[in-house]
Amino acid sequence: MGLLRLGLVVLGSVLLAAAPPGARAAGEDGADSSRSEPREEPPKRRSLDCGPSTARKVQSHYDGVRDLTARFVQTTQVVSLGTASASNATTSSGEVSFAKPGRMRWSYESPEPSLVVTDGNDLWIYDPASGEAQLFRAAEGFLSGAALQFLLGQGEMTRDFRVRALACEADHALLDLRPRRPAAYEHLEIRVDPATGEVKETAVFDLVGNVTRVAFEQVKTNTGLAQEQFRFDPPPGVEVVEVPEAKQ
Repeated sequence: MGLLRLGLVVLGSVLLAAAPPGARAAGEDGADSSRSEPREEPPKRRSLDCGPSTARKVQSHYDGVRDLTARFVQTTQVVSLGTASASNATTSSGEVSFAKPGRMRWSYESPEPSLVVTDGNDLWIYDPASGEAQLFRAAEGFLSGAALQFLLGQGEMTRDFRVRALACEADHALLDLRPRRPAAYEHLEIRVDPATGEVKETAVFDLVGNVTRVAFEQVKTNTGLAQEQFRFDPPPGVEVVEVPEAKQ
């Protein structure tokens, strides 16, 4: 269940599509001064000021998205001896759906089936293997982080985050997002197509150093998702555990 809760934070971090392999952050180039190198310099310079403009592009793109479905792969690196190590990484995958306002469904398929779904009021976390479903009545409060609010249609990137570009090249931009209010994570990174504003990968760095990355593919938008798929009826025999609302 811990992985599912962390997945919710990542999910909210912001959005969709497959991450390009081998993408580099600005500043990784060596000091080679060959004649082909000068073409690398403009992206480095642009990385100083492309953050706000790219953030506005992302905002504009997703302001027009009413609903979305995608395949996803989620990789979580857990802190061990103070370091988030690849050897401690776990990977899960499945399908995710969003619909404004406030609805989402994470259907995990691998390594084990599980489900996180909310209709904007109740939020369910269902683990078929344990025969248990957790119910959060105050879904709005549970999902109140700026990252989730942006994706669910109630946030604004440049208002909710301090945005800084880590890389800005013709085919991708890597943005660092620092929440302006206290959040359940330290910061986010999103890899974006600067031409369209489509987010290709998200990463969440939590308060203790764990890192969760989500890459999306086969993205479809504005298909008119049925409201019923954001509801959950516990199967017969499933134990329902109602989780009290956290006190502020």
